Amino acid sequence: MAAEPGGQARMAEEAAAGKLGPHSLGISARRGPVETGREGRAVAGRATRRAVAEIGRVARRGVATAMRAGAVDYHRATVLPRLIPIGPGELADDSREGRRRILAMLARALRSERRRGRAGHWSYDLNRHIGLRQAMVAEAARMR
Repeated sequence: MAAEPGGQARMAEEAAAGKLGPHSLGISARRGPVETGREGRAVAGRATRRAVAEIGRVARRGVATAMRAGAVDYHRATVLPRLIPIGPGELADDSREGRRRILAMLARALRSERRRGRAGHWSYDLNRHIGLRQAMVAEAARMR
């Protein structure tokens, strides 16, 4: 398959617009012969590997953008009680030590959520994971 000029840029635009699918990667809907390496594993073609790598880059940029946007819209009084067990006294404490304690609690909760996600546990919640990360970014920015 010959590379078309501007193919990667077009692919990035399609991925950003949510139009990137198997047809864009050159993958057919029907199973055809699979190229295998020495160890009998399926080997992806160069174009497929590049397309998958580009999707990964676009996805990372999208997640980073969502994290920054969530940190900007962060409202401590409404978000924190939904994410971590915190009382009104701790929530009102805006001292450096109070913020440090909240960051430690967020880090602990984020670690637990990541562990659940990696394990494929039924109680893993992607929205909670994203919320914890956004709160962590916003609270870290308040520490500066």
